[in-house]
Amino acid sequence: MITCVDRTLDMELVSPVGTRLPVPTHLLYRSQDPLVVEFLFHGLAPSPVSWIISRELLARGTLAPSGEGDVRVWPTGTGPGALLHVLLTPPGGSAHLVAPLPALAQWLFRTYRLVPAAREAEALDLDSHLDRLLNESP
Repeated sequence: MITCVDRTLDMELVSPVGTRLPVPTHLLYRSQDPLVVEFLFHGLAPSPVSWIISRELLARGTLAPSGEGDVRVWPTGTGPGALLHVLLTPPGGSAHLVAPLPALAQWLFRTYRLVPAAREAEALDLDSHLDRLLNESP
């Protein structure tokens, strides 16, 4: 049984003056945690930098500007050259990354084939998580 959908994608870090630096990125979606996707950015630090983003926010951002606070996502362009912008603003800085929208949308579609939006709550299996938390000894 497939429990994750992953893909390596070349994103680009956009500097304040518009220059772009390639950032190999591993996209990871796990059916056990169906509400989020993980971005693992390689090459920005000695070890991969991980960001967890709402799958719904990412999906909405492929169609129109979405998000507020630490994560904002918006599309630009059309067709094969369309881009998805991801703005991450943790305390003390920000990172503006772009990805090829068609490739990211195709990967995102695969996550919805694994766990459809209407079945996310079932995939969470809250009862077993709660049971494990309540029955663990300190």
